[in-house]
Amino acid sequence: MCAKNGVIQSVGENVAMTTTMSRTKPDVAVQHFDVLIAGAGISGIGAAHHLAEQLPDKSFVLLESKDTFGGTWRTHHYPGTRSDSDLYTFGYRFKPWVGPPIATAEKILKYLQEVVDDDQLEQHIRYHHTIKKASWSSNDQLWTLEVLRTSDDEVLHFTCNFLWMCQGYFRHEKGFTPNWDGFEKYRGTVIHPQTWPDDVSLAGKNVVVIGSGATAATLIPNIADECAHVTMLQRSPTFFYIRDNVNELADLLREVDTPEEWVHEIVRRRIIFEFSAITDLALAFPELAREELLKPIREMLGPDFDVDKHFNPSYRPWQQRIAMVPEGDFFKAVQNGKASVVTDEIVSFSETGIQLKSGETLEADVVITATGFELSIFGDIPFLVDDEPYDFAKSVTYRGMMFTGLPNLVQIFGYFRASWTLRVDIIGDFVCRLLNHMDELSAHSVVPALRDEDQGMALRPWVDPEEFNPSYLKRAVHLMPRQGNHEPWIHPHSYIVEKEELPRADLDDGSLIYK
Repeated sequence: MCAKNGVIQSVGENVAMTTTMSRTKPDVAVQHFDVLIAGAGISGIGAAHHLAEQLPDKSFVLLESKDTFGGTWRTHHYPGTRSDSDLYTFGYRFKPWVGPPIATAEKILKYLQEVVDDDQLEQHIRYHHTIKKASWSSNDQLWTLEVLRTSDDEVLHFTCNFLWMCQGYFRHEKGFTPNWDGFEKYRGTVIHPQTWPDDVSLAGKNVVVIGSGATAATLIPNIADECAHVTMLQRSPTFFYIRDNVNELADLLREVDTPEEWVHEIVRRRIIFEFSAITDLALAFPELAREELLKPIREMLGPDFDVDKHFNPSYRPWQQRIAMVPEGDFFKAVQNGKASVVTDEIVSFSETGIQLKSGETLEADVVITATGFELSIFGDIPFLVDDEPYDFAKSVTYRGMMFTGLPNLVQIFGYFRASWTLRVDIIGDFVCRLLNHMDELSAHSVVPALRDEDQGMALRPWVDPEEFNPSYLKRAVHLMPRQGNHEPWIHPHSYIVEKEELPRADLDDGSLIYK
């Protein structure tokens, strides 16, 4: 350590930081980094990799509220937790995936552990660090973060030149549960998959899983053998995509000793192409896409099962996310009678079960509320700019990652119709290019601002409800930034579009103001 101009400087290999004393609390040390990454889940780890690889002279830290890395893959540990995206695209482009395309949480965490080890990221991560407030000062050209270290309830302060939000998009503390009539009367066990208890036993019990999405379809086949019976209760159906949990192209390439880096990239490109074609088909010919999705379900469940009632949604394919069912395991549980499906509306709960609109009663020892999650807007962190609260709902997004009037901040928000991690990689490249450009200009800050030609343009919601409208977005879209009707003020929600646009985005077109 050395002292210079009254500032204590602590420098270690690739973890350079400065520590000074807080002006408001002289006894509290303030730690400074060039870049602060909020979150050590799949986005934060990916961001850290790109920063360490492309800008090795920048100091950085990851603040993580949990006791370890992994984000959603630590939060969710209900039976059978797995990805519903293939790992060739959900995995990073720089780290080959060598397992089955659809992977368990355990295997995903092992993959992330390898990235953390390969890049020596553990030294950069501070666990049990919850960001309570983020404040930008135009005078200081810095972010100041108030942070609670939950391991000892100590309040800490960090400053950084650039803030990279990789906090994810849902509240980890608890999931969404509707306020059903009479719910408080129910005397059985209630479990939300997001807070699955380690000591629960479902042996010999009648279980009702409320919900119709990927969580319900994953959970049911993994508990069906243990339960006396499990019923999926849904208000309306979801689209499912049945697929084998193998990739024949990857297997073929490995048979001829193709290097894993090549296998990963070739298969990744093939999957991106195929899913882009499927999305285009769904948008152009929705009824054809509908029948293609329903066909294998009809084949598995047979002519006597009412597929249209239980698995044919009223919305168009891809208007909500299509849930992946590897090997058709959910439908096998229905086929062999261990699971059943009821499509109906809940009227009220009784002490022992659920009263339905049809007049039917579902008796249940255990109710599992696989009813989704609560969207978390920027980690529910209060943001201030020059002591004034910042309202994201009044901002306009720059390319779905920066926001008007909010300096030196980028957020990673992934794709709805493709793997989240695809956007981690291309935003990682963009941020490093932007930080390099700022250094070239000797600029301390960058902020998106509408140009003269952008004034008065029509503003739209973060996502068009006609294009994508899951319940969690409907509940919170009014709190989210808006987008315009032309570049760079749109968020295309498309990897195919952004992989071409972001690398050549003009950083000097007047939409970014440097100081």
